Amino acid sequence: MKNFALIGAAGYVAPRHMEAVKVVGGSLVAALDPNDSVGVIDSYFPNADFFTEFERFDRHVDKLARSKDKGKIDCFSICSPNYLHDSHVRFALRSDADVVCEKPLVLNPWNIDGLIALEKDTERKVNTILQLRLHPSIIALKNKVESDVSGKKFDVDLTYITSRGKWYMRSWKGDEKKSGGIATNIGVHFYDMLHFLFGSLQSSQVHLRTISSTSGYLEYQNARVRWFLSIDEEDLPNTTRLAGLRTYRSITVNGTEIEFSGGFSELHNKSYQEVLAGRGFSLEDNRVAIETVADIRTSTLIQSNDNFHPFYK
Repeated sequence: MKNFALIGAAGYVAPRHMEAVKVVGGSLVAALDPNDSVGVIDSYFPNADFFTEFERFDRHVDKLARSKDKGKIDCFSICSPNYLHDSHVRFALRSDADVVCEKPLVLNPWNIDGLIALEKDTERKVNTILQLRLHPSIIALKNKVESDVSGKKFDVDLTYITSRGKWYMRSWKGDEKKSGGIATNIGVHFYDMLHFLFGSLQSSQVHLRTISSTSGYLEYQNARVRWFLSIDEEDLPNTTRLAGLRTYRSITVNGTEIEFSGGFSELHNKSYQEVLAGRGFSLEDNRVAIETVADIRTSTLIQSNDNFHPFYK
């Protein structure tokens, strides 16, 4: 049985990691979060030690490493706010443990290089959650792309609107320096999926970039992609709003809708199983997606172009 520690226990995605640790037969022995609303731990590992102060958590991790009874922590699960991932991964590696880090791995591409160097120095492994690569519908689409012999690029429209309330902008997620902005916080796994499906990225354009929505065009080795992301419910299609829904997700490939709205509940479990089998996604696997969102965050807007997404106004 492997011992796990979790950083960011009060976060939205943390319960998925707790469940995954339980599914793979691990034990969550310690958790950290400055917010103490972590009663969900009782559903998975009620005996886990919990800390709201990093200094006390650090001391406890060190004590476990020296203990002959409980044993050291084998793996850290990182679910903290985006801007802290780099620091927390470093702490885990220096604590002589492996890592499972939520997306986005880091905010800037050069942070990956630093982590690769530290990974080599510590002889420990950083694994990342890129769960769309494990989704059956995405795997089926990848097989279709790889078997295509037409030599033509696929035409893709990606649309993701997930309404958020006023709280969003008042939290760390609304601070671009902490979250990386909309494209990073809600879109990075889609950009990884596009790279996974369609190969190397060849060009990028950004047409719209506000605090609540962003849109642009990406060209890959095997696809031309128009994309639109938003957290503003005003961007929802009328049919979606009339149905009382607050989320709209659509991917079309050559005009055909790709259905992958289901099948997400088990993907973190599958990710952990792959990690323990030695098949986790590496630091380098994240590079193209992190480069993509960093470019979206900083590039000059293009106002006149034929590649506008249909939702762009």
